[in-house]
Amino acid sequence: MLRLSWSGLLERWSAFAGAVLTVCLGVALVQSSLLLLLTSATADASAGATPVQAMSFDEARIVAVTVEAVTLALAAFLAVFVIASTFAFTVDQRRQELALLRLVGAGRRHVMRLLLGEAVLLGVAGSLAGSAVGVGLVRVQQALMVRLGLLPGDFSVQWRVWVLPASIALGTALALAGVFLAARRAARVRPLEALRAGEEPAGVMTRGRWITGAVLGAGALALAALSPLGGPAGGRAMAVCVSLCAALALATFAPLAVPGLARLLPARAGTLGDLARANLRDEVRRSASTAAPLIVLVGLLLGQTGAAWSYTAAAQRELRQDTVAQVVVESTLPAAGAGPAAAFTGVSGVATTSTEVELPAAVTTGTGEMAFTEISRVLVVDPAAYERLHAGSGPLAALRGRALAAGPGALGTPVGSEVGVRVGETDLGRLPVVAGVPQTVGGGPALLLPEGLLPADVLAGSPARTFVQLQPGADPHQVAAALAAAAGPGAAVSVVDDWLQGSARAAASTDTSILVVVMGLGALYALIGVVNSGVVATSARRREFATARASGLTRRQVVGSALLETWTVTGAGVLLGVVAAAGTLAAVLITTAAATGSPSLDLPWVLVGSLVAGAFVVTGATSAWTAWSATRAAPVSLLRARE
Repeated sequence: MLRLSWSGLLERWSAFAGAVLTVCLGVALVQSSLLLLLTSATADASAGATPVQAMSFDEARIVAVTVEAVTLALAAFLAVFVIASTFAFTVDQRRQELALLRLVGAGRRHVMRLLLGEAVLLGVAGSLAGSAVGVGLVRVQQALMVRLGLLPGDFSVQWRVWVLPASIALGTALALAGVFLAARRAARVRPLEALRAGEEPAGVMTRGRWITGAVLGAGALALAALSPLGGPAGGRAMAVCVSLCAALALATFAPLAVPGLARLLPARAGTLGDLARANLRDEVRRSASTAAPLIVLVGLLLGQTGAAWSYTAAAQRELRQDTVAQVVVESTLPAAGAGPAAAFTGVSGVATTSTEVELPAAVTTGTGEMAFTEISRVLVVDPAAYERLHAGSGPLAALRGRALAAGPGALGTPVGSEVGVRVGETDLGRLPVVAGVPQTVGGGPALLLPEGLLPADVLAGSPARTFVQLQPGADPHQVAAALAAAAGPGAAVSVVDDWLQGSARAAASTDTSILVVVMGLGALYALIGVVNSGVVATSARRREFATARASGLTRRQVVGSALLETWTVTGAGVLLGVVAAAGTLAAVLITTAAATGSPSLDLPWVLVGSLVAGAFVVTGATSAWTAWSATRAAPVSLLRARE
């Protein structure tokens, strides 16, 4: 049977080229992300780093590993989704060929073995090509992460020998997973039914497809409804998952949704519009296969980006409401002597100050076998000053001596528990959590430490942020200039509104960098899947186009009809993707309203416009080029030949 699979591949190599390409790119993307993940996970700080600097390096390494792990998971998910969509469409185009095999005596198992054998051959071929492409892709991904500041400039990817056989096995597994369901469906078709001309649109929506779509849709609704109950952190995690479930649900129901949206074509589109509507109505699987990757692409990209921007805006507004200071001074703690607040006490117009020092720390929660240690951020504060300059922080009178308070980014550290803290080489042991401040949308330090708990030499050289509250009537800009003179060189003094804007830009830049790494290559792969589906769909319609031309349509009219059909499918895919993203955005509104008292929504309109325009340009150009190529030969020669 493997020999028959090989013969089938040689005979129909052009139809399988897209499947090989999707396997190749999927393996390359997964291999690249895996190599970066493994190298980041085993990286060490430079030899001359101080203990605190080494801990900061570990903190940054954990962020990089998290980003790469998410990228790897997304790459694997998109690979399975796009490969499955491509294989399903390719197998569906061979219904008559497979029916002939059934008619001459081949059983269902023979058909399954034939298709799975083809999948193995395609998987190996695509994996070998993908491993070669992945060597170059990992350099591109590494350069991207270094440029965006997620990896150090001297970072170098380490090759693992076992990655090559693992990539081949992965590509083969992806191909088998992608073709398995399509092969089972093809094997169940009765020979005489498959030999009929045309396909029943209702046959595409199988019982399994209905169940899968319903479960995914219910999951999206449940996540959106439960998001305000998860608090700032849990609610955000649930909200960003809504668009994923919704996009998959709508992609599952694409055979129903896309033809339904095709009815929105204006009646004045004429003959070409009637032909496009008829094709969309009759060739349901073809339309759904083209729209599905686009639904997932738009839903994920718009949903994740919109959520990131909206939560950043909510965090900045929340910080502005909770900060009663008018000026912010950013400086570095000296190796000896008094802190920056001492230099500001004599400045005219200053009422009170709160100096806060943020450090990385190893925080251990739980005891015994349940103990868990992670790198978090801790904030060293003067409890009384912090309480005065941060409205709503709650009473912190108990935060003194050897005690801790749960910070705005605390998770799993309730008041009354004990937490182990180590900063650099200074181990503070297990300390009680005696107070806590409310969690915020923007997160923040996990713990608050009182001044005097850490030795001065541990804090030396650490960045400090001093919030300054002014006396009534004092001019913030004049006081800021005086504070700059008192702080000395190297300090940055800003009016609080300017500081908040700069902080918002920095947060947005970080979120954008992470999204570019996580979604960028994955979105490109999904877009290639859209193009591949369009190429396969259009290139297989030579006889259909020849029939249309023999019926009186010109070559330009046939190409125009194919282009109109493609743009209708693209519009349907974009619209359904926007609906999927709207689920996440609705959850964002609910979550931010529950956490901050007012809903927040900030959309990247430039990205939205670019995404929509790019989708129409790419799919339109692909459809026009493939349709023009498919109509190059004379209609009579195509109608006379068997495809």
